[in-house]
Amino acid sequence: MSKAVFNYGSDGKSVGEVKARIEKEGIIERIWKKDYTIWGKEPAEIANRLGWLDSPAQAKEQLKAILSFAEEIKKEGFENALLLGMGGSSLAPEVFSRIFGNKEGFPKLYVLDSTHPDNIDEFVKELNPEKTLYIVSTKSGGTIETISFMKFFYTYAAGKLGEEKAGRHFVAITDPGSGLQDYAVKLNFREIFLNNPDIGGRFSAVSLFGLVPAAVIGADIEKLLENTSKIMDECRNNIEGNSGALAGVFMGEAALRGVDKLTFVISKSLYPFGVWAEQLIAESTGKTGKGILPIEGEKLLHPEYYGKDRLFVYLKLKGENEYDTGIKQIEKAGFPLVRVELDTTYELCGEFFRWEFATAAAGYIMAVQPFDQPNVESAKVLARETIKEYQKNRILPEPEASFTEEGMSVYTDLESKNIQDTVRGFLNTLAGNGYVSIQAYVKNGKEIDKALTALRDKIQLNYKTAVTVGIGPRFLHSTGQLHKGDKGNGLFIQLIAPNETDYSIPEEALSINSTFTFGILVEAQSLGDRQALLNNERKVLRIKLTSDTVSSISKITEKL
Repeated sequence: MSKAVFNYGSDGKSVGEVKARIEKEGIIERIWKKDYTIWGKEPAEIANRLGWLDSPAQAKEQLKAILSFAEEIKKEGFENALLLGMGGSSLAPEVFSRIFGNKEGFPKLYVLDSTHPDNIDEFVKELNPEKTLYIVSTKSGGTIETISFMKFFYTYAAGKLGEEKAGRHFVAITDPGSGLQDYAVKLNFREIFLNNPDIGGRFSAVSLFGLVPAAVIGADIEKLLENTSKIMDECRNNIEGNSGALAGVFMGEAALRGVDKLTFVISKSLYPFGVWAEQLIAESTGKTGKGILPIEGEKLLHPEYYGKDRLFVYLKLKGENEYDTGIKQIEKAGFPLVRVELDTTYELCGEFFRWEFATAAAGYIMAVQPFDQPNVESAKVLARETIKEYQKNRILPEPEASFTEEGMSVYTDLESKNIQDTVRGFLNTLAGNGYVSIQAYVKNGKEIDKALTALRDKIQLNYKTAVTVGIGPRFLHSTGQLHKGDKGNGLFIQLIAPNETDYSIPEEALSINSTFTFGILVEAQSLGDRQALLNNERKVLRIKLTSDTVSSISKITEKL
């Protein structure tokens, strides 16, 4: 069984006081009893969001049906599975896919969680509908990105396979009574998996949203659930024997004192876990002027490059020791640290549950309601308004560029007229305990990832600050909440890549009518989020890149 070790550093006294309060107020027992008053006076968006406490047990009841479906897909010879989703519906499947891969004979899983047309184009060109299963995954059934993906790919598949056959290539995972369920019935999807509606998206990893895609690629979900039960049992213990509650107390209490950069250092085999943890913690805690900023994927540097706002989590698989030396230096320098070691990757779902419990506990410590996402909704509203204006006037309401250099258009309030002075001047406004968020609306790819990493590393080294990278619009469903809801000490650099191709979004599946494209949608989302940030008095630097995205990002990096 996985082990968690806590080094509180100089925080031991304050953590001890909070642990005593947890015991006195019976918080652990009350969480398991689903007592909504832990987090708020009203039950709305709390009482109906605690189903994650039951989801592993419920999944066991559905195990036979899930495994039977996965075996059916294997026997029919599907080579690919393309999951269409956003946020909590897509991140756990992506983690399963990247950690386990696909077992021999089972399809390879791909995840589409970007509306950038060049990403969509890649799947159109590379995945043969005849050999592809499309998994449409959304809790509400109303997420614009997911429903747009579904309308497009169903229409595309029907054009290649015929309407009768297309439905056999589509599966829905959703809540009972959702809009997606209605679509799935109407379009004759081969299977509809209905999840417990009392589970919020980012808490849904150990439910049908995570486990069905995991089974499709041949992962042993029965073994995953067995290991989850061990952590669940531990999370029922009193505080000293409860690593989930201890982690929540530690990170919640630290955040209240300004130690709010929860920095994950993760060994190779478990590395993909970071993107899931990022969404869970950022979207749950980043609101009402508070927040814990999860840092994942950042290079591990010498302690001198970190401020006193860091709490480290070292998550490793037994035998993987590549970061041991660096972590010893971090610990020796006095930084607070949580060490978690897994014996096997099949303890992954237990780790999901541990951090879900920790996040719920941290919400109590911080007096934050961890199950809603008000600022995510505000950005969605602004994006929809932008699309409506486009539909009316056939032009996006984009601000005027401040200047253009080497084909890149820059939008800024600073008076400088070149990229070097603008980027440096913008970063020089960084306040103490702040952070930088790179928001890249680009096509995913290894070369672009390398370019973004180089930019991130240089900012981290030059300014000794926390730096995150989010791919748009997927980050809108994770860190996007924290960006607008925390105490407002972030700097936001929007990088917008033009699309080389574009696809119309059908008004309905099988329809030839369309009023806007994926290119318009992703642009509207970037504009909507920019406005949401500005409305919340955040500082934003927007740069429209050239068609050579990698080169553009590299030029910005060189000018730092």
